[in-house]
Amino acid sequence: MCGIVGYIGHKEAEQILVTGLHRLEYRGYDSSGVATLSVGEDAPARGVRMHLRKKAGRIANLARALRDDPAPGCVGISHTRWATHGPANDHNAHPHVSADGTVAVVHNGVVENYAAIKKQLVSEGVEFASDTDTEVIAQLIGRELDARLDGNGDADVPVSVFVDVLSKCLRMFKGTYGLGVISSRFPGVILGARLGSPLVVGIGENEHFLASDPAALIGKADKVVYMQDNQLAVLTADDWHMLDHDRERVSTTQHAIEAEATESDRGVYEHYMLKEIHEQPEAIENALRGRLDEADATAHFGGLNIDPRRLREVERIILTACGTSYHAALVGEYLLEEFARIPVEVEYASEFRYRNPPIDRNTIVIAITQSGETADTLAALRESKRKGHTTLALCNVVGSSIAREADGGVYLHAGPEIGVASTKAFTNQVAVLTMLALYFGRLRHLSSLQGMKMVEELRSVPDLIRRTLRCEGQVKRIAEKYAHATNFLYLGRQYHYPVALEGALKLKEISYIHAEGYPAAEMKHGPIALVDAQTPSVFMMPRGPIFDKVMSNLQEVKARHGPVIAIVDEGEEEVSEVADDVIEIPAVPEYLQPLVSVVPLQLLAYHIALLRGCDVDKPRNLAKSVTVE
Repeated sequence: MCGIVGYIGHKEAEQILVTGLHRLEYRGYDSSGVATLSVGEDAPARGVRMHLRKKAGRIANLARALRDDPAPGCVGISHTRWATHGPANDHNAHPHVSADGTVAVVHNGVVENYAAIKKQLVSEGVEFASDTDTEVIAQLIGRELDARLDGNGDADVPVSVFVDVLSKCLRMFKGTYGLGVISSRFPGVILGARLGSPLVVGIGENEHFLASDPAALIGKADKVVYMQDNQLAVLTADDWHMLDHDRERVSTTQHAIEAEATESDRGVYEHYMLKEIHEQPEAIENALRGRLDEADATAHFGGLNIDPRRLREVERIILTACGTSYHAALVGEYLLEEFARIPVEVEYASEFRYRNPPIDRNTIVIAITQSGETADTLAALRESKRKGHTTLALCNVVGSSIAREADGGVYLHAGPEIGVASTKAFTNQVAVLTMLALYFGRLRHLSSLQGMKMVEELRSVPDLIRRTLRCEGQVKRIAEKYAHATNFLYLGRQYHYPVALEGALKLKEISYIHAEGYPAAEMKHGPIALVDAQTPSVFMMPRGPIFDKVMSNLQEVKARHGPVIAIVDEGEEEVSEVADDVIEIPAVPEYLQPLVSVVPLQLLAYHIALLRGCDVDKPRNLAKSVTVE
């Protein structure tokens, strides 16, 4: 969560910082701010002045404020916030500064022991201006610099002193951080530090950058370096280097910014979410490309890094994830157990990281994540590695922490997903899990004929989703009918239970309507008490082995005067005679139905939110990449 952009070079920093923040606004949009350093005759000590500008609300508010009151200088740091400590207002916006105004800090993460540090600083006479945990970082660095520089006046002090002070302060913090730090006492340098929160260094020509996401540096930096935990970056206009926790220089690898990251404009679509829903056929084509093998009737993955003989010995798979990725994992459980005949458990990463379950040696832990930076999923992965278990990652972001730290993995190739409510990442996760089920199945018991059939059926999915997207007009009419509702139920069985959960989540996220997903048969064990004439129930009703069972559940809702929206196969008549509204989708094999049936649920959530006047791409209280616990 939150976005950081820093710049040091020979250009005015302000516009570079604001442009970068706009690209990271999906990471947090409660407030934003910049701090720059400029040199002038009217400036205080050493001729350096710090300019601080902060505004609650969207980055557009900050941009307007900067037009009226610019922040000059060729060195600066900036931040867009998702609030953790303290409400979203001007005072709590980053950057935060020390009491003497000489140190400014931007911070992603959480300082867990901030209250104790703040209490100590207050007892020493330090006055705080915000409710945040971050301000203790700025105040502590400012105090330590005062102690180190006492008596030096305006004399030149080596940057190593600044580095030493920051390193000392970092050892006092418990928690996570991605930090950018500047000081008017060291106007030619930006310091960055990372522990548990992503940070990259951007390399340009006679200029350098700091950012929480490479997307902020598109068109600015030539290369990026992904910082590791406990590393500290020292950036000047003309040079940079990385230090480890002992302040020894470390070697690094530079990476090109992925070309696909530039595909971030909305094009003809009103919102990123709608664009990303319509990109799903192409995204799945990218996920399938080069991975389906007709000759061997299986799937191939280039990054598993595990010998097939070792994979044949796997006796258990644990899938761990959060949010939408958790729902994809639930679909994966059905897929892997059906086709690979391997026992699968699905765990919320936020719970799994703190449990101590018995896990035998032939278990693989697979972390599923869009961003590759989700704090709970990363912690679950690390705990699994610490205990000696093989780990894999299903991830959408090249170079992300989870992608780097897993023993092997599979990239989703969904392309950048800017809308906070995930859509194409979900379907790509399910598509990759389907290929993994095919791969593991062929290693074990699936025949070549069965494998070839799956390969052919998987290749048809992009076109099937294109056909499904034609239901949008139908969905819009249904959205107009039910946009006033305050509660929804989503009901499905087997493969469609996770889809019901995902449909309910999408509606909650962007329209703020209370919605719950359940296995359809479980409805009568409690949730049926919610059914009334004002509560629509969305039934997942494509034909399958238990179609008649779900039909009985639908009749139970109708008997209690509940309105029913049914997702059905094209040409379905039996359900149409009973349901109030139907949305038709192409008929596909049961194991592929989630890839198709989730699309109308995404569109339904989108159009209801639009009718209710909600901000679809930036729903309240949410951010795209959850990098705090």
